[in-house]
Amino acid sequence: MHIKELMDLSGRVAVVTGGYGIYGAPISEGLAEAGAHVVIASRSLDKCEAVAGQLRQRGLKASAEQYDQGDNASILQLRDKLLKEFGAVQILVNNSVGRAMRSFDDSADAWRKSMEVNANGLFVISRAFIEPMMAAKSGSMINISSIQGVVAPAFDNYAGTKMTTPPDYHFHKHGMIGLTKYLAAFAGPYGVRVNAISPGGFQTEGHSEPFLSQYCRRTFLGRMAKHDDIKGAVVYLASDASAYVTGHNLLLDGGYSV
Repeated sequence: MHIKELMDLSGRVAVVTGGYGIYGAPISEGLAEAGAHVVIASRSLDKCEAVAGQLRQRGLKASAEQYDQGDNASILQLRDKLLKEFGAVQILVNNSVGRAMRSFDDSADAWRKSMEVNANGLFVISRAFIEPMMAAKSGSMINISSIQGVVAPAFDNYAGTKMTTPPDYHFHKHGMIGLTKYLAAFAGPYGVRVNAISPGGFQTEGHSEPFLSQYCRRTFLGRMAKHDDIKGAVVYLASDASAYVTGHNLLLDGGYSV
């Protein structure tokens, strides 16, 4: 098969949770540019619709849905609605994340709220969408983890700033990689692939000195990620170009974790 055909997602439906954010927007854009109908879903319907509308203006296929990953019933309602509308969902990108904690000293209640979304919610939505994929004997799930789920935090990156990294984020991103491997083993016999991507930091206007220089010095490429950097990786793992790849965690960090 020609490489363009292997990478073509025409006729497939892709759900991207948290699909309006700094990584969610380029993920949604990349899948739509590859031919998929992209459903952008999160708690904020307005933000999802804003990104979906931009894609439709370019002639791409996109729509927006509202759901709450901290609410099991809301997750199942989303799945049932999409299966009724499209018949099948071939691609799920788990990109939503709840940032309940901001520092090590936050309350245990903040940790619990984080796990409701990032642990329990992740499992519920993964199971909800992977079961129909297994029944169809086809599908690709892509979990967006982080280098913070691979390596220990480098607190000196934040020296001279008010920034830090909270413990819950590291916990659930490590867990997401573990769940990826479990689901790959569980669903593999049914023709369903499950992989993860662990991106590094994404450069935004909010990243000022000295954090930016301190972070970039740790990467081989000397920079943070930009808008287009994740698109090819997601399309690759969603498409037939990666038909023999499952259970893998793709590091997308400019060499940071090495």
